[in-house]
Amino acid sequence: MKARSLLMGLAIAAAAVFTLPGVATAAEPTGGVQPNIVGGGNATQVYSFMVSQQSSSGGHQCGGSLISATWVVTAKHCGTPAQVRVGTTNRTSGGTVARVAQRIAHPSADLALLRLSSSVSQAPVTIADASGAVGTATRIIGWGQTCAPQGGCGAPVTLQQLDTSIVADNKCLGISGASEICTNNPGGNKGACYGDSGGPQVKQVNGVWQLIGATSRAGNNSSTCATGPSIYVDVPYFRSWIRSNAGV
Repeated sequence: MKARSLLMGLAIAAAAVFTLPGVATAAEPTGGVQPNIVGGGNATQVYSFMVSQQSSSGGHQCGGSLISATWVVTAKHCGTPAQVRVGTTNRTSGGTVARVAQRIAHPSADLALLRLSSSVSQAPVTIADASGAVGTATRIIGWGQTCAPQGGCGAPVTLQQLDTSIVADNKCLGISGASEICTNNPGGNKGACYGDSGGPQVKQVNGVWQLIGATSRAGNNSSTCATGPSIYVDVPYFRSWIRSNAGV
């Protein structure tokens, strides 16, 4: 159960995309993460658990998070990719490429598990015990487009990151408060966008990144990215379902 005060929006376009941040005012982040992917910046480190869901030719479609050597958690609306590339800041090279053998979709939430056809050596991310309270500092990561209008630009080659925070559920439209996270759009113009869907929202616990969310959709029903807070599936909320299907 997540400990925070208390609200598909935009059902992200065609199996790959997402959009967020807008004009809502949010509590200042806590925990040392500062606001900086529309409006984000190049990744400052290699996230061993970061996944690019790809076509058979290597085209980026969605993000995801490696939670074990053979399992990835992502957004259901992303569909089933041919392959994934894991553990690199360059979506075209580095890391490990593995085929996808199976997809298990949650019956009601925008959440899915991908079983890889072979194990990868990258370190998985730990799922946090809880997403956190309003004001919790978080980071979102992905290869989504870096300009706000839909189709305005393609996926960047270099992984992007943005520091943000959890805000009250009533800042997001159509959110399921118990099982989803409303995520701030710093400055009213920064946030996830098309191609970021399924990718991780993480927080630091004792200096280590832990997974709290999977990118789902805009929190203001807008098709233009970064014009309102965004909605992330609360991954810790679904820990039992994940464990029963992936053993993690």
